Amino acid sequence: MKHIIKVIIPAYNEEASIGLVIKDIPEIVSEVIVVNNNSTDNTISIAKEAGATVLTEERKGYGYACLLGMNYISKQSRSLGTKPDIIVFLDGDYSDYPEELSKIIAPIIEKDIDFVIGSRVSELREKGAMTTPQIFGNWLATNLMKLFFNAKFTDLGPFRAIKYDKLLTLNMEDKTYGWTVEMQLKVLKKNYSYVEIPVNYRNRIGISKVSGTVKGAIFAGVKILLWIFKYSFKK
Repeated sequence: MKHIIKVIIPAYNEEASIGLVIKDIPEIVSEVIVVNNNSTDNTISIAKEAGATVLTEERKGYGYACLLGMNYISKQSRSLGTKPDIIVFLDGDYSDYPEELSKIIAPIIEKDIDFVIGSRVSELREKGAMTTPQIFGNWLATNLMKLFFNAKFTDLGPFRAIKYDKLLTLNMEDKTYGWTVEMQLKVLKKNYSYVEIPVNYRNRIGISKVSGTVKGAIFAGVKILLWIFKYSFKK
């Protein structure tokens, strides 16, 4: 049975990396959707040339971009009468290894798992690929989820795959930095099955728009903690 797999890649000024990301995505993927998040460089033209469907979301924010990608897939599914089986989220900075997508989706296809995270484990992570605030933030967030929800997550990694029908039931809403943790919290709340798969991780091309700035790191940290505490006290 052939599975319909769609990839959503939020991208803001990733002209140096987006073509490499798209090129390394396995051919089993039905469509690569790059959501241009108000870029001012050549991200759009390079992504189109590489074969991706390109959408534009002028409101800056990782969540805004992901939501637009999901909305496009939803409309397309209604129009064509077919829906995808799996949605993969992947960053456009080439820090992940897109060719590892096959092992990210394997638990869904082979074991009927609902949700898979590519875990950026230290032994597979290039030196300097994650900043100290990122490492601490991941540790704090995942340990709080373990404390409050008995979760087994070790990372908030952006390279992830989820069954399309399960994704729709999450009713994702975060527009900016809380997108990844919101998804994980809602998966926990709904008791969906999940696993982590260790993945390689390297230094991104260019400067991070989140961890590369003090403002971005602080905002991301606050948003993540707000989501965790919100769900800790939500019945």
